[in-house]
Amino acid sequence: MRCATGGTALIPSIRYALPPPPAQERLPAPGPDRRPGRPTVLAAVASGPTLQEEPVTSFPLAAGGYTALVDTLGAALCALEHDGRALVVAREPGTTTEDFRGVVCAPWPNRLADGRYRFGDRRLEVPVTEPERGTALHGLVFDRDWEVVSSSPTDVVLALRLGADPGYPFAVRVEVHYTLGEDGLRVGIRARNEGETAAPFGCCSHPYVVAGPGNVDDWVLELDASGMLQVSPDRLLPTVLEDTAGGAFDFRAGRPLRGASIDNPFTGLVPRDGRCTVRLTAPDGHGALLGWDPRAAWVQIHTGDHIVGAPRSGLAVEPMDCPPDAFNSGQDLVVLAPGAEHTLDWELRAF
Repeated sequence: MRCATGGTALIPSIRYALPPPPAQERLPAPGPDRRPGRPTVLAAVASGPTLQEEPVTSFPLAAGGYTALVDTLGAALCALEHDGRALVVAREPGTTTEDFRGVVCAPWPNRLADGRYRFGDRRLEVPVTEPERGTALHGLVFDRDWEVVSSSPTDVVLALRLGADPGYPFAVRVEVHYTLGEDGLRVGIRARNEGETAAPFGCCSHPYVVAGPGNVDDWVLELDASGMLQVSPDRLLPTVLEDTAGGAFDFRAGRPLRGASIDNPFTGLVPRDGRCTVRLTAPDGHGALLGWDPRAAWVQIHTGDHIVGAPRSGLAVEPMDCPPDAFNSGQDLVVLAPGAEHTLDWELRAF
């Protein structure tokens, strides 16, 4: 566990212990998002002045040979291209997807067992959103509308304040800054504790990266990680950390993804030039490079087997502060003292 200003851990550090199946009644999961598609900048341009009174909810960015589209729903990256070549699996602005395509995940990444955790002397519960596995998946903000702080033709800043949920009563403000430049896309996630008590926190973004022609089975993954966290087959919750050396999940020298089915966190990351990196290469030699701050010691890799309508069309690459179920294990969990800030930044470019 990491304390933003030092101090003692507020929950025990239990490494990868699987909890028993839930026995108590759970809070109901929220229903599916049924809102109609909302007007966007692109729709306003196409439809003329009649939509100008509606709030702008998606933002096209452009710089150099790059273009991107960012949406306020889930603070999602809906599209990113370089010279017309897609670098992420796109999504329609103003809609939700079951595969969490492009969204920001906070105040925890990945799965929280049974939707329950203990922090200090408080036992807290959030809705189970993955009932088939009995977990709360990817936090509380992936389907919420974020406030627009600022925008320009090359960047947009979105914000949201947590604390209204009974299961997460911590006044944490989260800002996401998207910036597009000639060297690609840069994304910064900043969390600030505006409350009077310490708050647990973790986050990630959820892009599905595209290397080029074909799909995951045609691409080569390079990731310098010495450890992979195994997960239980039924609930995809952490079990044991394994050494990747010489095994099927050793991607340090580059390895084809053909036939591989992965939905696991990797750690033991080795930075290059001060950044951890995932390099994804297509058969034509082109590809995408995603880098991030080494203080985020984990990265979830998922072969996109369940991308809605296009299985394995992209590789989920999710730099994370902490592994799944960190609210219960305490492993690398960020604890924000009152007034403290935490950042996670990453970038994506074509090659």
